[in-house]
Amino acid sequence: MTKFLTTAAILAAITTGASAADLKAETGQSINLGSVSGAAYYTVEENGLRLVATVADGETGAPIRFVSTLEDGQALTIAVPAGEGKNPEELTFRRDGDRLTVDNGDDLRAALTD
Repeated sequence: MTKFLTTAAILAAITTGASAADLKAETGQSINLGSVSGAAYYTVEENGLRLVATVADGETGAPIRFVSTLEDGQALTIAVPAGEGKNPEELTFRRDGDRLTVDNGDDLRAALTD
């Protein structure tokens, strides 16, 4: 867990007032899904953009890593239950050509952290 927290602390965050933001290749971005937070980055591979997102529930939760190679037009959504009667916290990573965006459907400032 210490490695994960150190890695997450090193990764830079991108903040914007838009509902979606571009990720930059090989540049980490902090992500937040309520009590679950972590980091995401992607690399350019021969067969697509390889997205890696690692999240954990607080400092004591076990980290969970999501890895997906996205082709143009594909998306990956990470959702965390928010409790009975509440909508889940969600982040969607979308590939559009050479761009990879992250969107939570609301104001992105709620999903990205410094």
